[in-house]
Amino acid sequence: MTNSSSSSLVVGLEAIPLKQLAAVSHSAASGTVIETIPVVQPSELNPGEALVKLLYSGVCGSSYHQASDHWDEGKGRVPRPLISGDEGVGTVVAINDPTSRFQVGDTVGIKFVAATCNQCTLCLAGLEMVCPQAKYTGRSVNGTFQQYSLAWTSQLTPIPPNMDLAHAAPILCAGVTVWRALNDSTAQPGDWVAVAGAGGGLGSLAVQYAKYLNMRVIAIDSKTKAAFCTEDLEADAFVDYAVPNFAHEVKKIADGVGVQATILCSNEPTSYLSATDYLRPTGSAMIVGLPPTGSHVPVDCRNAVLGMHTIRGCFVGTRSDVIDALDIVARGKVVPKVTVKPFSAIQETYDCMKDGTLCGRVVVDLWK
Repeated sequence: MTNSSSSSLVVGLEAIPLKQLAAVSHSAASGTVIETIPVVQPSELNPGEALVKLLYSGVCGSSYHQASDHWDEGKGRVPRPLISGDEGVGTVVAINDPTSRFQVGDTVGIKFVAATCNQCTLCLAGLEMVCPQAKYTGRSVNGTFQQYSLAWTSQLTPIPPNMDLAHAAPILCAGVTVWRALNDSTAQPGDWVAVAGAGGGLGSLAVQYAKYLNMRVIAIDSKTKAAFCTEDLEADAFVDYAVPNFAHEVKKIADGVGVQATILCSNEPTSYLSATDYLRPTGSAMIVGLPPTGSHVPVDCRNAVLGMHTIRGCFVGTRSDVIDALDIVARGKVVPKVTVKPFSAIQETYDCMKDGTLCGRVVVDLWK
């Protein structure tokens, strides 16, 4: 390990290459392809920045939707070329921050929230994820679909020792999002909760974290994912969203009264249409999945008022939330259902997401 002429810059003994592989999207039509791009060099690090050699990255549904131009980010279409990905795990190989807890050689995660001001009222209130000056991984800054990534030390996440890194990756976005949603809901241990889109990356973790919290879980998805939800995820019950009046079926299972919370992980607008129909009084509908820009879902206001329902958006989580969510996995209380694939499988994974055939989360090995 060496120090450069700048007293705060520390670089590991491993040589940093000038080039690396990255998954790049130039347009929605051309798809995501592997290209060779430059590596940020240690000498280019500003104070408060680190260089991380990434080993694994989860393939998040949000990356698929962004690469496919399903979302308008508020400034027209997504800027290209795009390096997406927001669930990266790797090792610090250089750091320019003498005040940071992190050192060269530490295993860390790069999550969706890349940087915040740490000074505004929202940051001080523990709502850093909606900081007006926030930078988001794979959106406003290059994401984790690359072998080396610049990161702000203030938002790096420590990965517990001896943790399976392929299991750690999806917790950095999907896991922390549903963990926060469950904790922000009105559901308590013993309550019935529903998870819409239970078979996907978000939903599968929502089912597992809900079970960890001793909640009774009704998984909602297509019938092709019934076995995965009830056997692999151990949901207490399953309802096919395509059956007529599926809300009645959910309500019937939940003691005939309804669930205390529904975690809406699907991005299909139809998932939201009946959300309050199967909530019990005082229940909460937690919106996690993001439908395409311009999607408008009517709400039965009378039903919501008379049921005293809460409808709430959920947007990732804080640094503390991520640490808690990782700890649960590190202790073996939740075992993410991941499939590890080579780096080149990102576009293939997007195609499976489009077809609705993907169960659990795909994690790519960035060096295979």
